[in-house]
Amino acid sequence: MQDTVKVAVDAMGGDNAPLEIVKGAVEAVNEREELHLFLVGNKGKIEAELAKYQFRQEQIEIVSATEEISCDEAPVMAIRKKKDSSIVVALNLVKEGKADAFVSAGSSGAILVGGQLIIGRIKGIERPPLAPLIPTLKGVSLLIDCGANVDARPSHLVQFAQMGSIYMENILGISKPKVAIVNIGAEEAKGNALVKETYPLLKECQEINFIGSIEARDIPYGEADVIVSEAFVGNVILKLSEGLSSALVSAIKDGMMSTTRSKMGALLVKPALKETLKKFDATEYGGAPLLGLQGLVVKVHGSSKSKEVKNALIQCIQFKKQGINDKIKENIIKKKEETMN
Repeated sequence: MQDTVKVAVDAMGGDNAPLEIVKGAVEAVNEREELHLFLVGNKGKIEAELAKYQFRQEQIEIVSATEEISCDEAPVMAIRKKKDSSIVVALNLVKEGKADAFVSAGSSGAILVGGQLIIGRIKGIERPPLAPLIPTLKGVSLLIDCGANVDARPSHLVQFAQMGSIYMENILGISKPKVAIVNIGAEEAKGNALVKETYPLLKECQEINFIGSIEARDIPYGEADVIVSEAFVGNVILKLSEGLSSALVSAIKDGMMSTTRSKMGALLVKPALKETLKKFDATEYGGAPLLGLQGLVVKVHGSSKSKEVKNALIQCIQFKKQGINDKIKENIIKKKEETMN
C-alpha cells in the first residue's frame, strides 16, 4: 500500500464550485487509491454533489466551513476576519499537519496571502512564486512567477530560478533544466532595470543551468525548461498563451466545419489532431504551486472544470513523493547559509 497523500480542497472556491470541484475530487480518488481528500466548505452542498457519484467513501471526508471569500474582497482583511471560510479552514489543516497540500480555484489574492500568513514561508525564502507548467512543442516549461510578486527584486528572481530548477528536475525528471529570463531581446545588454540587474546574478549562480535571455516568441517552442520573470510579465505571458491556444482551437474547428470537403477531411485527421491539441491543453498539467512555503499550496484557474481539479490533486502526490520543500531547504537555504558563513 502506497503512502497516503492528504489534500485539503477548497470546495467552495471558483466559478464552478462546488459542482466541478467535487466532481474533480471524485475523479481523482477513483483514479488514485493513495489520495485522501478533505472537502472543505458548506456541508449540505458538498453532500448533495457527492451523492451523484460512486467512490470509495473512506477516501473523502467533509470538513465544514460556514464562510466563503469572494474575489472582490480585500485578501488580507478577508483572511484575518473570515476564520471559518473554506480557504482559511483548509489552509489550517496544512499548517496543523493534518493535510499535506491545499488546492483551490478561489480568490488568488486570498490564497497567496493565506499561504504566507497561515502556512508561512520556508525560512530564507524571500518571496513565494506561482509556477504553472505551460505546454510547448517540446513538452512543458515552468513559468515562474505568473502572478504572485509584481514588484520583484533581482534576488527574488534568482530564488525563483533555483526553485524552478529543483521543481523541474524532481517532478519532471529533467537533468540540469535550462533556465532563461524573459527579455525583449537575446543580448545581455537589453531589458529593463530589473532584467539587467538580475542577468549577471543568474550567470554567477552555480546551482542552475542558465542559458541567457528568452524572447516571448521562443517560449512556445520549448527553448527553456524554466522561464523566469516577475509576476506582471509572467501573468501576461500565461494569459496570452491560454487565450491564443483557445482561439486557435476554435479557428481550426470552424475551418474544418466550413465546407463538405473540409468535414470529410476532418474525419480523417481527427484522431491525430485530437492527440496533438491535447498536448497544448493547459488543464492537462494541473495547477500552479506556490513554491517556497512550509506546505504545498496549489492554485487552479477560477474557471476550472473537473479535469483540471483532478490533475491538480494528482499533482500533489508527486510533490510529496519527491519532497520538494525539503530539497528547496537543502539546495537553496542551506547553501545560502554556508556562503554567508
